[in-house]
Amino acid sequence: MSKKTKLAFVTFLTFVRFPLVLLFFAGAIVHTYYPLAWLFWITFFALVLSALTDLFDGYYARKFGVVTTFGAHVDPLMDKFFYLASLPLLVYVMALNGKHHLASAMLLLTLIFLARDQWVTFLRSIGSLYQADGKANWSGKLRTALNFPMICVVYYVEAAPAPFNRLIPLPLAYAFVLLTLVLTIMTLFIYTRQYWPYLRRSAEIKGDTN
Repeated sequence: MSKKTKLAFVTFLTFVRFPLVLLFFAGAIVHTYYPLAWLFWITFFALVLSALTDLFDGYYARKFGVVTTFGAHVDPLMDKFFYLASLPLLVYVMALNGKHHLASAMLLLTLIFLARDQWVTFLRSIGSLYQADGKANWSGKLRTALNFPMICVVYYVEAAPAPFNRLIPLPLAYAFVLLTLVLTIMTLFIYTRQYWPYLRRSAEIKGDTN
């Protein structure tokens, strides 16, 4: 394949995350009204495929040598779409299942996840003014690598038909959630520390020589 074809393939993997997670969102909503086993599996696999695109687009971008600045910024944008579609859906499903305390906890988690992403986007926008590298650091990559399967696991235990929903113990699933919460907060501090010099420079009064 030519470089352009390889780049097009990687770009497709990045952008297809959005329609796949929208398919999951729509399917999951319909499934709450019509809890059919085949509908759950289609919906669940759309979510899993959407999550896997994050793994494979980065892998093939590096393998094919087609890493771009555009891709480095589009990838976190697609991640935000994934979170926007999946996290509120989990809250909705938990509430319908009568797990109001868990739904409230997941709602708080959603706020933390989305607020963290907005803050990191802000930091990157400030850093770009000073030609800072906008790529995700190791903590951000680890967080995404765990968050996406965590969301898949939680949806599975909440919506999978019996007896399949018993394959993953509920305490294990929510221990996974706690781990990703800790990692999310950790990345918040790591990114802030990384971009702190650019924040300080951006806060300086223009033309001030004192």
